Amino acid sequence: MLARDWYYTQRRRVGLDTAVASIYDVTEDSDARARQALTTLGVKPGWRVADIGCGNGVLATEAALMGAEVDAIDISPAMLGLAEIYARDRKANIRTQPAGLLSFAYQANSYDLIVSEFTLHHLPDFWKAVAMSRIFNALKPGANFYLRDMVFVSMPDGVERDVEGWADFSIKNHDFERDSVMTHMRDEYSTFGWVMERMLTETGFALVSADYHAPLHGTYLLRKPKPDEQI
Repeated sequence: MLARDWYYTQRRRVGLDTAVASIYDVTEDSDARARQALTTLGVKPGWRVADIGCGNGVLATEAALMGAEVDAIDISPAMLGLAEIYARDRKANIRTQPAGLLSFAYQANSYDLIVSEFTLHHLPDFWKAVAMSRIFNALKPGANFYLRDMVFVSMPDGVERDVEGWADFSIKNHDFERDSVMTHMRDEYSTFGWVMERMLTETGFALVSADYHAPLHGTYLLRKPKPDEQI
């Protein structure tokens, strides 16, 4: 195996301590939203499901309650602790794994569904592509990858506005704290929606749908084609 001194270290990113994890409170409608998403995705008893970047474990727990075998994966021990507590309180069985997009353990062609929400933007674009390739390999042919992330829906128009003005314009009438958006733009690795789509399809995924919620949200449904399927 190649030496990994050049490998991107996910543990440098935010979300590793209890103080940060505590901001991910379960809202009244978070479990209902998770159930609706999983129902739309057709989750069935016996499915193998991975939630990568599972956070407080709401979606992983709902999938388990629907009869799926669930791997709840997160780089943050604090978040996995919250997920375990939430699943235990709901009497759901989930398997937790302390890993990230670049390090989660898997067998090739083994998952019926992989979900990742608001995790991919922690990686620079090169490593996003590596993560997508790992997810592609982990899925069964014909299975789906459901991705939600922070993406930039529009381009900054540097001639008419500077970046700060563009950010202020983009978050107008949305429930975002300005300081949080500026911190995200400076310290995280969100990319443009069109870049995300190209990376996903170059990986081999069929893009079933892409839904953008201005200014910073994108939702993608991807499918791993079967060997004889044209995309």
